This record gives sequence, structure tokens and C-alpha cells, in this order.
Amino acid sequence: MSDVVAAKDLVQKHQALKKEIARVIIGQEKVIDEILLAIYSGGHALLIGVPGLAKTLMVNTIARALGLEFKRIQFTPDLMPSDILGSEILDRERQFKFIKGPVFANIILADEINRTPPKTQSALLEAMQERAVTVAGHRYQLDMPYFVLATQNPIEQEGTYPLPEAQLDRFMFAIELDYPSYEEEVAVVKATTTDREYPITPLFNAEQIVEIQHLVRRIPVADNVVEYAVDLVGKTRPNSDRAAEMVRNYVDWGAGPRASQNLILAAKAMALIKGKYAPDIEEVKDVAYGILRHRVLKNYKAEAEGITVEQIITSLL
Repeated sequence: MSDVVAAKDLVQKHQALKKEIARVIIGQEKVIDEILLAIYSGGHALLIGVPGLAKTLMVNTIARALGLEFKRIQFTPDLMPSDILGSEILDRERQFKFIKGPVFANIILADEINRTPPKTQSALLEAMQERAVTVAGHRYQLDMPYFVLATQNPIEQEGTYPLPEAQLDRFMFAIELDYPSYEEEVAVVKATTTDREYPITPLFNAEQIVEIQHLVRRIPVADNVVEYAVDLVGKTRPNSDRAAEMVRNYVDWGAGPRASQNLILAAKAMALIKGKYAPDIEEVKDVAYGILRHRVLKNYKAEAEGITVEQIITSLL
């Protein structure tokens, strides 16, 4: 199949996929789009929202619609790295045998990832970056495709451990979920207070998702689009010559090169689902908030004056 035919096929399949997901998840279209962009690009996503916004159900529904194996890990203060990765045990023949942990699946939901200490959080780092884990000196490859979709509650800070910057940077998107509109909430209540179930039909399989990831990387990008993305990321760094005045005043730390890479990858995927064969600056702007939101660290002055990261990104765009 040529790339042009594959691109046209993806547009149709993406629309069919969204319709299938909408049978269970009402509204949250932008959130679903960003999760799917991360999956098409081979990236991970951090979902930030208050309890009760169907984050777990959303990830589970997307995994089923994509035909991928899904596992959920509930992060708690007493969770150990071996609870995620797995561990070696002695079998009856006195031989060490590795028992795989829940990290061995295509889509991992790391629920409330900030509730567990950094030692356990970091157990996911190698899996997220290398698509492999090392246990007792042995390296185990994970099945492809592989995604970590983590959730975080922005309200409760007691008993939580902020994610290290190195781990935050591994997430392609930080996606903020908001409350549904009045009409959407009415529809949610009607749909979820009956005995009716909504079965999901898988529209993809693992091999097709991997092929989509390769297709995204083959999409050509004009030099001016790459330069715009790199320039935008450079402007988030307060010590850079290109930094805007707002960044110098309100930002402690800006985004690194991984942000530039992710902007281009996500822009390519965004262009594909729009039916375009190459991204423009418009697509970079479309994905900029999700990719920069968790990589731009405000200073105390911004906190004191009520300046949000979104306001800083808007000023750069």
C-alpha cells in the first residue's frame, strides 16, 4: 500500500474510531483526539483532571477500540517497583523464573501516578523510553506498540509525590480534562443509569498501529515548519536570546529538545487525520499547548500574580 493510500485510509478509520469511542464516552473530543495523536505518534500521555471525569473508562475504551491489550496499575504509596515490572521466583525445579508484571501490555493505565514515591515512579522510565525493562540483570523487550497513559488529580496534594522533570518530559502530551457541558452531562447521566451495555468493536490491531507510527514518521515536513517548532521551544527558555519578556519574567525553566521533536511528530499526525500530506505551522500551533504545558515551569512571581502556563504559551504563539 502506498503512503498516499494509507493516509486516506487512516482519515476514514480515524473517524470510524471516534464514532466507536463516542458510543461509550460522551464529549471530550479534544481529549480523545490528543490521546489518539500520541498513540499514532508513538508517544505517552498524562491525563490531568478531577475525579469522576471517566479517565479510566476513556483509556479502557480506546484500548478496546484499537484492539490492544490493556492493563491498569493503581499507584499507591506502598507500591513497589516489582509490583509493576514483575519479579523472579524459584520454581519447583529450583530454577529462577521471571513472572511478568502489569507493565507487559500494549496500553498501560498508570492511575494516579503521583500517589507513589519516586522510586516506584522511576520504574516506568526505562519502559517509557526504551520499550524494555531490566529485572535482576536481565533485559526484557516489551510488545509493540507500547503506551503509558497516566492520570493525575490536580486538586489533592496531600500524600502525593510530584513527578520528576525527567519523567514528565517522557510524556508527549499533558492533557487537561474539564467538566462536561450541561448537555453532555445530561447525556452521560441518561446513558450510565440504565442496564444497557455498549459493546466496542476493535477497528485496528497491534500491527496496524505500528504501521501508522511508521507512516507518521515518513510524512515530509518543510524546513520552515521545523524551524518554527524549534524557535517556539527556544522561546520558552528564559536564558535564551530569543526568550520573550513574559518568559523572562515568569518562567524558571523552559522546554528541552524533546519538545521540538514531539511538536513535529504530533503535527505530522495532526496533518494526517485532517487529510493533509504534510503539516503546516497551523498544525504545530494546534498541538503546542498539550506538548508544552508540562515542560514550561513557572516561577514564584507567576504563581503570585496568577499567571498560567496557558497564558505564557498563548503569548508565544
